[in-house]
Amino acid sequence: MLKLLKPLAGAAVGLSVGLGGAMADPYQPYKGETLVVNFPAHPHYDAVMKVLPEFTKETGINVEVDQLQYLKMREKQTLELTKRKGDYDLIAYVVFSKADYVYADQLENLARYFMNPKLADPNYDAGDLIDGYVQNIGVAGGSKGYLPGPTGSLFGVPFGSETSVLGYRKDIFDKHGLKVPETYDELLELACKIPELEPGMGGLSSRAASGHHASHAFLLHLAPLGGRVFDENWNLIVNNEAGVKAAEALKTIVDCGPEGAKTFGFAEAGAAFLQGNTAMFLDSTVFAGQVNNPDKSKVVGKVAWAPHPMGVRRGSQTGGFGIGIPKNAANKEAAFLLMQWLTSKKADKLIALAGGNPSRFSTHNDAEVNEKFPHMATFGEALKHADPDWRPIIPVWGKINADLGTTLSKVLTEDLDIQEALDGVADRSKAVMEEAGYYTWN
Repeated sequence: MLKLLKPLAGAAVGLSVGLGGAMADPYQPYKGETLVVNFPAHPHYDAVMKVLPEFTKETGINVEVDQLQYLKMREKQTLELTKRKGDYDLIAYVVFSKADYVYADQLENLARYFMNPKLADPNYDAGDLIDGYVQNIGVAGGSKGYLPGPTGSLFGVPFGSETSVLGYRKDIFDKHGLKVPETYDELLELACKIPELEPGMGGLSSRAASGHHASHAFLLHLAPLGGRVFDENWNLIVNNEAGVKAAEALKTIVDCGPEGAKTFGFAEAGAAFLQGNTAMFLDSTVFAGQVNNPDKSKVVGKVAWAPHPMGVRRGSQTGGFGIGIPKNAANKEAAFLLMQWLTSKKADKLIALAGGNPSRFSTHNDAEVNEKFPHMATFGEALKHADPDWRPIIPVWGKINADLGTTLSKVLTEDLDIQEALDGVADRSKAVMEEAGYYTWN
């Protein structure tokens, strides 16, 4: 499906080197080539689509995009990455796919591309990338197998970074002289005070539905309240004091939330906030794009943003997407050039101005970006505390996570004792971890 590098372009490179001339245009050998990329149907990538023509204009490299709904994208990638020669030169993926793809040896290690002076832009400034996301979405093989460390390698770069932030109704806060919560104690107090001040309005809308929604919401509070999912020996410790406090916080939020809060997923929790049925919303930054859209929101111009409140530490979520080069890609060097360009300072700003989620600190602090989207500086501050280990990126996590979510739903809907419920999850996880081999060296 994809073309190989043109012999004529290769000959031009050889001629230039033979004459001792320096290449003034690093894209010259790849002009006229066509890259096929696989992106999700997602607001960030909708913004990317508006900017991609600039890449072709600047480099002469054509790009075809196969943009799919996320689950269909994942299914298509699963098929493509197992072929001897795949159709995709560059793919977007979420962090759990990183673990699967790297373990199956389906993603390129990026070291040799960044080592190549003909490909690596000396002005790329990788230190400007949001480090929590480089760790979360790009690195594998280090600490715990999915975090940085002496044995870690880079397999992708963040592209569409998200973290958790607090959205709040500034009109309601101004009306009652309320202080924006900076701590969990203040957040939980306000969550239950607002329904008293504004009858019929919930304090904070949150995910809570059985399954991954409830577990996601729990984990959102676990890290800032001082908890971790596993200890250093892979024992599940969500049933310790921090875990109990996180579950209590979630239950308080849901009990003081808007009508139907116990059944909310991400969409329903967001809709409650957009329809004016709740005064606060704590979830992903990707939601911000909808708040001032009059087709979706009744709170246009009434919302402000603040960092995720602090418990015993700062610790917001890491989410969003990264991009990597498949091992079976036909045009790997040109794909690296596209990856590098898309995540450069120039393109990151262009994508942000088009409505995307920037992956660089400098873009979040850019004056032009903040003039158009005043919340960007706040999001940049929140991203400094994005926790790459707020949830474990291991193959068996899906099974344990499902159990955790189902159990927490019973806490929220059936008043199951929190300590008893979390003890049960911890006990059941032992067999899963044992079968997967995590206790082999204990």
